[in-house]
Order: sequence, then structure tokens, then C-alpha cells
Amino acid sequence: MTSRQGWQRDISAGITVGVVAVPLAMAFAIASGVGPVYGLYTAIIAGILVSLFGGSTFQIAGPTGAFIPIVSGVMLAHGYEGLLVTTFLAGLLLFLMSVLRVGRLIRFMPRAVTIGFTAGIAVVIFVDQLDELFGISFQKAPHFHENLLKLVTSLNEASLWPVFIAAVGFLTLWLVPKLPVKLPLLLMAMLVPTFVSLVIPGEVATIGSAYGGIPSGLPEFSWLAIDLDLIATLLPSAFAIAFLGALESLLSGAVADGMAGTKMNPDKELFGQGLANVVVPFFGGIPATGAIARTATNIQAGAVSRRSGVIHGLTVLLAVLVLAPLASYVPLAALAPILMRVAWNMSERHHVFEMLKHRSAESLVLLITLGLTVFVDLVVAVEVGVICALALFAKRMADTIDVREQTERYVTRDGQVVFSVEGPLFFGAIEMFEHVLHHIHDEPDVFIFNFHRCPVIDVTAVEEIRRVVRELKAADRRVVFAHLSAPVHQTLTHYGVLDHVDTFETTQEAIDAS
Repeated sequence: MTSRQGWQRDISAGITVGVVAVPLAMAFAIASGVGPVYGLYTAIIAGILVSLFGGSTFQIAGPTGAFIPIVSGVMLAHGYEGLLVTTFLAGLLLFLMSVLRVGRLIRFMPRAVTIGFTAGIAVVIFVDQLDELFGISFQKAPHFHENLLKLVTSLNEASLWPVFIAAVGFLTLWLVPKLPVKLPLLLMAMLVPTFVSLVIPGEVATIGSAYGGIPSGLPEFSWLAIDLDLIATLLPSAFAIAFLGALESLLSGAVADGMAGTKMNPDKELFGQGLANVVVPFFGGIPATGAIARTATNIQAGAVSRRSGVIHGLTVLLAVLVLAPLASYVPLAALAPILMRVAWNMSERHHVFEMLKHRSAESLVLLITLGLTVFVDLVVAVEVGVICALALFAKRMADTIDVREQTERYVTRDGQVVFSVEGPLFFGAIEMFEHVLHHIHDEPDVFIFNFHRCPVIDVTAVEEIRRVVRELKAADRRVVFAHLSAPVHQTLTHYGVLDHVDTFETTQEAIDAS
């Protein structure tokens, strides 16, 4: 491929993704409780910065639906200035994650937890659009159930015209993919209902009536009003944004790698995401991360380099400079179907039903995470979900560990007993040595422990082994360790356990020498 062909493909892909990003950026911003222009500013700045400095070749960054519950919660509690500071803090936390090289670790988040909070976010986004769809206006509350109750009690105030406009949007989303001509789906889903509302006048809230339109100039720089006393209050939300942004961007990068055969640098990706979230608040932007759907669109449109992401940002900028006055006519009800479609696509519904069908412990973790995401908040949901998942993992690992008398492989002498230690020894295995001590008053004078199938050991298990050795020694028994792996040998040496026992390369050597 020539350089010219590469540029042509990147320009085409960048414009395609930019067209897709415009309605989404406005919709996500409005759903988060801020003006639509700030979603556009975020798509411009974050899109360019992440493309230039991130770790994924084809990553497209900007505002995403996953942030809506967190951002709207911060807006309700601390206002727009509080949101800007929270976004800035989240960027700093992403920088810290990059420096500490935790990019690879985040990708090990338990699947039940990620499915649970993703599905929960989708539920919140979907239900949160019903007031715009029905043309109902009420003061949003911090919690999902409060808003749902307000919505139900206000249904008598519903207006037929917003429902009609939203129906046109849904019909457009259904019809456009069936046309022989390929058209930008989300843009058409915004333009067609807007055109209908202009041709057939009716009473419906628009971006212009609700937000005063969109300014057509460049985003302006302004300093943040950082209140040191407020930072401690904002940190939990900043952590949630940073964590979710890191997870979303790394998942998006992994999808891009699978589609394009590239290899993402996860820690560099976190650096790019951190840079974007540190910079965008100074221009009024909201939290940003890698967007899976837009990244996939970028690759499918034929992108060959990072240039396409930069061109995507410039395309959104051009839309702001040239088409901003026209955005005032867009009905808010026209954005509801777009966000509902986003929620439907991100709901992980197939994985949810598949996991629930098994009725396993993971199903319970999923339900707990989903329920807490919807009815409490994402921070609590992730914390509790991860704790439950880790407890489940510890229980399963403990069930695989065994310390039992082994006679089938070795011919022992009178007065000897061999115990096989199988599985990684950690805090969940502290009871495994209990039955060893039951042999103290039996005949054996020598206790040989075969660690051949024990790859690692933690401090809690070390203390348990130290206790067993101490009690066996007190009973005037000899303790011998054999087949110690390098990590286990190093740990036991560090804590001084091997100072009181004999060690051998193999179990048979230990038997022969004892």
C-alpha cells in the first residue's frame, strides 16, 4: 500500500467515525446532565490525544454510555464544576495506573463482575431515557428507584408528540440497515426525526430550547476551581471513573487487536487515557475512554494508522464549527432511541441469561453486582462484586488443596510417614494441616512433607507450617521437606522456616536419609 492510499483510507475511516461520534457525543452529554457541546468537545480533544499518545493503533476515544450513571450522579451532588474536578482527578489516577503498570492486571477483572455492572449500567441508561421519550419533565434524583417512581407517577403528564418523534427514530434505526445504500445509522436516526419535527410542527423539547443551542466556536480554555476540601469527597467517584475508563479502554483495545491483528500496549493506553482526562476538563469536557463500537467502526471503515483517530476528532470539530446552529433543532426525544439502542447493545443480555441459566456461584456474583449498580452505585457494586468474586475464587482454590498421607508411590521405613502437599498454599488452606497433627501421638518419628505439587505459598500458609513444625518438634519428631519449588523454597527461607527442618531434592532421598 502506498502512502497516498494509506492517507486516503485513514481520511475515509476518520470521517466515517466522526459522523458516528457526533450524535453519540451529544446524546451521552445530555444523558449525563451537561450541555451537548461538552460531549462534542470531549470527542474532539480525547479522540485526538488518545490516538496520538495511547497504546492502541485504532482506538477511538470519547464520551461513552458507561459513564452516564457516574457522571449524572456527580452532577447532581456537586454540580458541573465538581464534575470537571472529578474528571481531572480520574485522569491523574489513570496516570498512576500507567506508572504502576497495572494495565495487564485490570484485564483480569472477574467476568461475572464486568457483565454485572455493564448490564446494570445499560438498565440505568435505558430507563433514564423514558422521560424524554414520553415528554415528561421532573427533577432527577440520585437513585434509580427514586427516578423510576417519579416517572411512573408522572405518566399522566406524557405527551403524544415526543412519543411520535421517538417512534420515528426507532423506525429509522430499523429501516436504514435494510436500505441498499449504506448510510450512517446513528446520524440518520437523529436527522430524520428532526426533519419530521420541522415539517410537522408540534410541541417538543429541543436542544435549543433546553440548552440554548450549541456555540460554533472552538472550545475555550479555563482553569479549574479546585477546592482542596472537596477532593476527598470526589475521590470515590474519580476512582470509579478511572477504573471504568481503564477497563473500557483496555477491552476496546483488545477487541481492536482481535480485529486488526495488532498488539496494544496496555500501560501506554492508560497513559493516553489519563492524558485525555486531565486535559478535557480545562476545555469543559467530560470523562472519556475508548469506545468499542466506534473503534470497531474505525477498523471496519479501513483505517491503517493512528491518523484516522485524529481525523475523527477533526471531523467532529468541523461539525461544531459549521453545523452547530442546526443542532438547536434536534428534539431530545430523537436522542432517546439512540441511547436506548446503545443500552440494548451494551447490556450483555446473552451473557447474562447464559450465566444465570447455570445457577452457579458466578450467577449470584453477577446478580449482586447488577443489583448494586442499578439501585446503589457503581463504586459499591464493583467493590462488593470483586470481594464476592475473590471469596469465591479462594473457596474454590481451597477445595483443590490437599495435605494427605502418601504411601502409594514410596516404600517407607518403620517410623516414617510421608505427606503430599498438593495445590498452592494460601490463606484458604490454613486448615489443611490440622489432620497432620493427629499423627503426633502415633508411631512415626519422622514426618516427610512432599511439596512436589505445591507451586507457591503465601504468608498465612507459612505461619501455619511454622506452627505445625513447632508442634511436631515439641513432640520430639523429626520434620523433613522435599521437592521444594524455587518460589516455595525462597519464601520458607525468607521467613526462617527451613532453619528448623531438613530439606532434600526428592522425596525418596528424604526417605533414604531418614
